[in-house]
Amino acid sequence: MSEKITSLIPSSSLIAKLTNSASKEWGDYTQHEFVQKIADGSLSENAFKHYLTQDYLFLIQFARAYGLAIFKATTFDDMRSAARAISGILDVEMDLHIKYCSRWGISERELRNVNEDKASMAYTRFVLERGTSGDILDLYVALSPCVVGYGVIGAELSDSADTKKEGNPYYSWIEMYSSDDYQKLVHEAITQLDRLSVSRGGEARYEELVGTFRSATILEADFWQMGLNASI
Repeated sequence: MSEKITSLIPSSSLIAKLTNSASKEWGDYTQHEFVQKIADGSLSENAFKHYLTQDYLFLIQFARAYGLAIFKATTFDDMRSAARAISGILDVEMDLHIKYCSRWGISERELRNVNEDKASMAYTRFVLERGTSGDILDLYVALSPCVVGYGVIGAELSDSADTKKEGNPYYSWIEMYSSDDYQKLVHEAITQLDRLSVSRGGEARYEELVGTFRSATILEADFWQMGLNASI
């Protein structure tokens, strides 16, 4: 593990404990074949395009999840944190994603009309279900494999000597998730999760939270596999 990643996830944080408790699932997700093919540039264009279209729908559902976080919040600070996340998705990230997709020949009209893949439904609806049936901590733990995982993957691939940079059509994706802006979002997510863990009795609920995190991580790996299957 690189120094960059070690500093990204403090060893005392809840997310560090969760990734250790679900180390196999976390490794299967962060080192998935889809990720490795992004690193060496060998991923098929069809696989990446399918992933991009589904990620557009994924972002919509995540905006809804943060809307649920506002409803579940019991403090003004938690409400404002969730509101910032919604604004970040709807006002910034969606526009960036649409522009990025256009570079791959995918129009906004196509994105708006794409059918949602079962793998995308499975993870996003799991997140919403955990947030609906549980509290805000359950919801944020279910969200964390995506939010934190992308930052870890981006940082790891950026630092790796095995990652192809020159002539790799996917290197801009790596740069996006290893960027200072995204790493800052990851840090904020880790800090928020730790605050919620303290206020919501995370230690007493730890095994239940591990179960949520493990399931969410498996579903994230399935999302990668969905993209990979599009190349078959």
